Amino acid sequence: MHSVVVASLAHTDQELKEGSPLHDICDEVIAEVLPDSVRWLQAVRALMTSTPSSVAYFWSAHLHERIKKRILRTGFDVVIAHCAFVAQYVMACQNAFRILDFGDLDSAKWAEYARRRALPLSLGYALESKKLKTYERALAARFHHCTVTTWGEEDEFRSLGVSTPCSVIPNGVDTAYFSSRKTRPKTPTIVFLGRMDYFPNIDGVFYFVESILPLVREKNPYVQFQIIGSNPSRKVRELARLPGVTVTGHVPDVRSYVTGAVVSVAPLRIARGTQNKILESMAMGVPVVASPQAAKGIQCRAGEHLLVAEDSEAFAKHVVNVLTDDELQLRLAAAARTQIEDKHAWPTSMKILDELLAL
Repeated sequence: MHSVVVASLAHTDQELKEGSPLHDICDEVIAEVLPDSVRWLQAVRALMTSTPSSVAYFWSAHLHERIKKRILRTGFDVVIAHCAFVAQYVMACQNAFRILDFGDLDSAKWAEYARRRALPLSLGYALESKKLKTYERALAARFHHCTVTTWGEEDEFRSLGVSTPCSVIPNGVDTAYFSSRKTRPKTPTIVFLGRMDYFPNIDGVFYFVESILPLVREKNPYVQFQIIGSNPSRKVRELARLPGVTVTGHVPDVRSYVTGAVVSVAPLRIARGTQNKILESMAMGVPVVASPQAAKGIQCRAGEHLLVAEDSEAFAKHVVNVLTDDELQLRLAAAARTQIEDKHAWPTSMKILDELLAL
């Protein structure tokens, strides 16, 4: 058993309250609210400095002071920083074994944003990518070990040119919580799952609605498309005006929505790391159709555990086939669930972390 102290920021008092169950399983939780208004002001101020704006966005001098005092008071054996943005809080912990869990390297994500967005946003994203890659390289060199979630991200890590060792710890999913559905839905429903204030999700949803859904409706005019996720932007909310499209906003439990769908889609054109939306759908035995970008972080075989499509026509064809072929639904559902249990269950991933902690 490990004795754990968790430190974190929250966006709102409600989010802070939702994290209260951590107190039951941790020795201490050091957390406080950093409002979005403060975060964005700090990010803007960093534009003309060498500090990446995404790092400034996560800075709280008060939280830093609380963490520093706890570090001085306690002889920690291990310190794990979850993502580069919060590594700034633990640099004072010199005596512990320091692990930086990148998850995925965000400098590469900002570079993708720069290629996708128009001027002047593209210039801002390109600048952030360059600043962040320099920052990631410097950070990685100051930690004893780094981790990422996929082998593609491990290749990206090597491009930093540091000698720090790096391990791949695949994202997992709680297979008891996200359990296989008991009955199959009768309504032809497609579901998309994800935070709807996140640009790759917004871009993916609009790509699906504009380029894929009309092709699906040619074959099945009664199909329903549900967009499930918190904080939908105004543009996303307006999609609910289209026939058969529902935008829910935040829901307390996504499981009933996902298991009520015939197929779950991940039509992302920008994607890094592992898409948890895919893992959760597969765990619940819901067939998934994904873009290559979204599927690349999942340990699976296209055509066996999920369906992958390069373009809108192929994507629509896969969706229609799942909607209309009961045998295909059952085969994909069973294979997906088994693959999640074998490759993406948390005990499997945590075994890798435990071996790392034992070094």
